[in-house]
Amino acid sequence: MVARPALHAIVFTAAVLSANLAQARIALADASPANGSEVASADRVELRFSERLIPGASTAQLTMTAMPGMRDHPPMGMAVTVSTGRDGKTLRIVADQPLPHGTYRVDWRAMGTDRRPALGKVGFTVR
Repeated sequence: MVARPALHAIVFTAAVLSANLAQARIALADASPANGSEVASADRVELRFSERLIPGASTAQLTMTAMPGMRDHPPMGMAVTVSTGRDGKTLRIVADQPLPHGTYRVDWRAMGTDRRPALGKVGFTVR
């Protein structure tokens, strides 16, 4: 038999743990191309998240941040289509054209079931 104070401590700990789990925030699980990577070519970026995305509430922008041979190249937004994958956990950013050589940044905003947005960035280089 468990002593009454010990039982209360167990119940309290379980309540705190389940409250923390219920408030877990969506997080980026994987990116392709990976953050910091160099790839030979790309025409899309896929971001996979820890839970299902709320359709229409998650989005991304793709920006070219530097171009080889152009010293003072200003950041340039790329034309893309953003959609949610069939698994519900993937955000697909598809460029209208293959990406030219340069460095890129994806700024993303994802919203999961807790309805609190998470923000982040992923950077990569096309050589």
